[in-house]
Amino acid sequence: MRGKIGLAEAVSMAVGGMVGGGIFAVLGVVALQAGRATWIAFVVSGSIAFCAGYSALRLNARSDEQLNPIAFIERFTGRTALAGMTGWTFVIGYVGTMSLYAYAFGSYFTELTGVRSVRGIPLRPLVTLLVIVAFVGLNVAGAHASGRTEDVLVGLKVLILLGFGVGGFYYGLRRGEIRSGLSDFRFGTVLAAAIGFVAFEGWELLLFDQESIENPRRTIRTAIYSSIVGVTALYVIVAVVTTNLVSAQTIQQQSETALAIAAKPFLGAIGFFLISIAALFSTGSALNATLFSASRLSRMLIADDLLPSRLRSGGAEPIRPLLALGALTALLAIFGSLTAISSFASLAFVTIFGGFSLLAFRERSSPATAVLPAVGFLGAGATIVGLLYYLFVNQPNVFVTVIALVVAVVAVEVLYFERAPILTEVSEIERHL
Repeated sequence: MRGKIGLAEAVSMAVGGMVGGGIFAVLGVVALQAGRATWIAFVVSGSIAFCAGYSALRLNARSDEQLNPIAFIERFTGRTALAGMTGWTFVIGYVGTMSLYAYAFGSYFTELTGVRSVRGIPLRPLVTLLVIVAFVGLNVAGAHASGRTEDVLVGLKVLILLGFGVGGFYYGLRRGEIRSGLSDFRFGTVLAAAIGFVAFEGWELLLFDQESIENPRRTIRTAIYSSIVGVTALYVIVAVVTTNLVSAQTIQQQSETALAIAAKPFLGAIGFFLISIAALFSTGSALNATLFSASRLSRMLIADDLLPSRLRSGGAEPIRPLLALGALTALLAIFGSLTAISSFASLAFVTIFGGFSLLAFRERSSPATAVLPAVGFLGAGATIVGLLYYLFVNQPNVFVTVIALVVAVVAVEVLYFERAPILTEVSEIERHL
């Protein structure tokens, strides 16, 4: 067992995958829709993620061997194409999260420096592009953070957010500024949960690395459950503090950096500086870690002929997948809005997690094991409908962008995995003509 990942490291991986940089980027976007009920939106998202985690673990437990999520979808459905499309959706979802991290990095850097442009070039997209190029270059060169370094970074991020939450709550409570937010609860709160769902992506990475984990079934089960519950609680207190100490008008004007602004009332300029620095480190390390994981997943899909062989790279580093992922991330981060990026990434992962729940419901062994998968599937379905409804009514331009991206991704997936039958049909039509 020497050298294998233990429970503490597994929890760190799962927490780091979720906390990463998502909360720094999506908190303001969720707060725009939910107001002081933002914490309820995160509870809703966390509950769906918990049901998906339960479902994935049930499927994993029913396998005779240690299978990653893509493999057990093929095992239980018997459909290679569906497993491959799930793998593609994972990769596209990771592109969305990396775009979100890069976008947030650029936003916090711009806010921290106070510089909006350089020689007429907007600074935010420029910094966003540079940070993507930098981390792609580091990964191509094989410069990855060690597991111990990642553990330290995760610990620091959690401590900073926890200190912010506890300190801000105490400050707001003493001044009588903390409200429950229950009066703000409305249908829009559920829609906000859909937008912020991407902040709960990351725990599933443990299922892709089971062979490296000590006592994998027990360790992964404990790590996934505890990390989702713990991260939900962390998001709740951070959301309560932010939405009570920052006015709705300020959040609307500066939603991208709402978390740092919320530190000003009780920590002053130092608080704003510390949270901004934490956001830069957090989003940067999350971008690096996700790029590393997504490139390895891409290489696995290429080896299984689930991605084009032209992306295959020799040597230790998957250079071609890294370059492709970097290019897609840069395009989405530079030309997309924060709402569009977070919505697209949330849509990808809520679809995958809903699929886990549906499959676990189909493979239920008793009525008791069907409850959480049913809740997860129905919750995911409602989240998808709610997210699209919100965008259609409130942000039609973003709705069109997200739908266009979804259609393009699905079309490419179908053409790739169903290319043989399609070519056969085309040949038949041409022969009859």
